[in-house]
Amino acid sequence: MEIREIFNLVKNKRRKILLNPEAKSVLAAWGIPVVETKTAKSKDEAIKCSFELGFPVAMKINSYDLIHKTDARSVVLNLKSQKEVEDTYNKFMETAKKSEFPIKVEGVIIEKMVYGIECIIGVIDDPQFGHVIMFGTGGIFVEILNDVSFRLIPINEIDAEEMIKEIKGYNILKGYRGIKGDLKTLKNILIKVSNLVINFPEIKEIDLNPIFTSSSSTVVSDARIRIE
Repeated sequence: MEIREIFNLVKNKRRKILLNPEAKSVLAAWGIPVVETKTAKSKDEAIKCSFELGFPVAMKINSYDLIHKTDARSVVLNLKSQKEVEDTYNKFMETAKKSEFPIKVEGVIIEKMVYGIECIIGVIDDPQFGHVIMFGTGGIFVEILNDVSFRLIPINEIDAEEMIKEIKGYNILKGYRGIKGDLKTLKNILIKVSNLVINFPEIKEIDLNPIFTSSSSTVVSDARIRIE
């Protein structure tokens, strides 16, 4: 499906935020690597998807109402068996029912487990400066560590390389005690995200967190896009 089609489908549903699978479809269509992902509407589908991807897997609630899924305990990692998938699915549905605020569940997201250094790439549309792109240390502690760099869009290869080198986490990304990130792919993703916004200016925000990078692969694990 083309990016414009995805945006139009979301707008037709009177939504501004793309669900994780929708956002990943946009990224994949633009040539940005994403973790292998399947969606399931039922427990049986979740089990089937898990076997198709191969254990271990991660499971997330697929819901427009949950932006930061870890805050609502709606992400479980490293599920290694059918029973763990079944139990997690049941807990997710129970969580949604008992929530203090309404949660419309679209099903669950099943992802192949990936590992590596966690990074974040984000975009905001600033009223004064226009689109701004961010790169930094990712994961659940991104707001606490605040290890980020910024540039105005558009960026080029030099900008992308400088952004990566400016963060404190660069010392780990370039290689530390056997841990290393894929700097070339991270740079390419930054440039591709910048070009995506240029080609689709209705994009107001992008949040790619975490991006897992290692010496062997770099993929976006979780994605959110907000459009006008």
